[in-house]
Amino acid sequence: MKKGTLIIIAVIILVIGMAFGSYNGLVTMNENVTTKWSQVENQLQRRNDLIPNLVNTVKGYAAHETDVFKSVADARAKLAGASTVADKSAADGQLNGALSRLLAISERYPDLKANQNFAQLQDELAGTENRIAVARKDYNSAAQMYNTKIKSVPTVFFASAFGFQPKDYFKAAESAKAVPKVSF
Repeated sequence: MKKGTLIIIAVIILVIGMAFGSYNGLVTMNENVTTKWSQVENQLQRRNDLIPNLVNTVKGYAAHETDVFKSVADARAKLAGASTVADKSAADGQLNGALSRLLAISERYPDLKANQNFAQLQDELAGTENRIAVARKDYNSAAQMYNTKIKSVPTVFFASAFGFQPKDYFKAAESAKAVPKVSF
């Protein structure tokens, strides 16, 4: 064989090896992002499961605060119906605002604050909020690593051909930047 033919064969083998390596790396990173997203959803569901108990406990003390209970229920339903990362981010922001107003009600009811069930639910919710924050951070980190990889050379040449697309980041809703206003 000629030296030129060997070089061409070596280049072809190198390109095929890079393609396989890029593909396998992207599959692994894509699965990592998917796993991290499922953890976000898992923690959002945990919070969704806690909310009715918290609402019912507060309702017993503050039955006339119907607007707050309705906003919590509406925001919870939106979060449950959201399907994309952006929709879940927006719904999560609305639910955070509604929960802030619900928890602020407890300040007006000293007996409620002393109630063990309420205190336990509030602790559970605080722990869940921390878990959600960690899961969101982990998801965004995994998405950032994946997005960087599919935009880096040489992977950029193979990523779109293999169908790998950038992942959306979990972003706080604009309303989450504002301090909630609670008035009685």
